[in-house]
This record gives sequence, C-alpha cells and structure tokens, in this order.
Amino acid sequence: MEPEKFKLANLIDGIVIPIILVILIFLLAVYVNPTGEYHVLGETNVISVILTQGFAQMIVLGVPLILGLLWNKWAGGAAGFVMGGIYYIASAGHYNGLYSSLGVTTYNFFGDMSMLFYLVNAVIIGYIAGSLNQGSTSFKRMLGAGLTAALITAVIQAFMNYNLSLEPARLMAIDMWLDIPYALLINFVPSIALGLIVPLLAKVMTWYGIMPQKHY
Repeated sequence: MEPEKFKLANLIDGIVIPIILVILIFLLAVYVNPTGEYHVLGETNVISVILTQGFAQMIVLGVPLILGLLWNKWAGGAAGFVMGGIYYIASAGHYNGLYSSLGVTTYNFFGDMSMLFYLVNAVIIGYIAGSLNQGSTSFKRMLGAGLTAALITAVIQAFMNYNLSLEPARLMAIDMWLDIPYALLINFVPSIALGLIVPLLAKVMTWYGIMPQKHY
C-alpha cells in the first residue's frame, strides 16, 4: 500500500505538538513545581501542587485507567503495576536522597506504606475500571466506572497518607486536614478530574477506532 502524501498536518503532529509539550513540561517543572529552581507560585500554592504533583499522579493512574476502560481489567491492572512501580521507586528514591542530603538517615521511604500504595492504587484503578465497564463504549458507563475507580483509590491513598506514612509525610497529612477544604482540594480534585478526563478521552478514541483487541 502506498503511503499517504506528506501534509501540513503531519508537520503539526510530528514537530509542533511535541515541541509544545516539551515547553509545557519544562515550564511546569522549573517555574510551577514548588521545588523548582525558579518557582513563581510559592512552595505551598494549591494550584502549583495540583499542576505538578497532582498531574504526575494523574498520569501514573491515568494510563491503567484508560486501558482498563478500553481493553479489560487485566490490561488495566498490569499497566498499573508497571506505572505504579516506576512511580514508587522514583518517589521513594527521591525522598531517600533528599533526606540523606540533609543529614537525616532515619527514614527509608521504600518501606513507607503510603508510598507503596501508589503502586497498589495504580493496579486497582485499572482493574476496578475494567471490571465495572466490561469493554462498554457507552460514555455514561465509562464515566461511572472511571469516577468510581478514581474516587476509591483517592480515599485509600488519603487514608494511607494520614495513618500509615512515615513521620514527615504523616505530620504533613495531619496538618493538611486541619484545613478541610484545602485537604479535600489536594486529595480529591485531581482524582475527580482524572475520573472525568480519562473516560472522555477513551470515548474520543472509540470514535477513531483506537481500541486494543479485547480479551475477557
């Protein structure tokens, strides 16, 4: 089959959009990230936390969620194991290094149960969504499955952070819940957004036939 002729749209898809994504990620990492070199919104700004840490967690949970909706619960769970495992190792290693650089060696974040549950929640969000949706292309069913899975994992993670995380993180979580509106915003708004955006994206993908082969 002869390939399609080169079009201006190919240039936009292949070069312009990736460059925009690179610039956006750079700006988020350097200027919006609360720990960025030139953070402009402040270290405790709610918007900056959601756009960086919240966005990263949305990516980790979003991949297994969309595979669970479009493929099946096993694909969602397997993708969650990979994405969650990478995030767990990277986050635990980051905080171990951070505290070691400050001369604090009493904490091992690889043993932090709340951090380990980023892996667990990535697995179950895909599994729950796949189990509830059963490959349906109905937007209402995908939305219900996505929101349900996202909110369940958000509640589990909030519980782990408050009760079973290592002392530095646990104290931060306890202090956060002294301001209930702020805590609800940080803990649940990214998950609600995830539960809304991913089913919408999945529905759009079905319009264009971008769906894996299903196995049950």
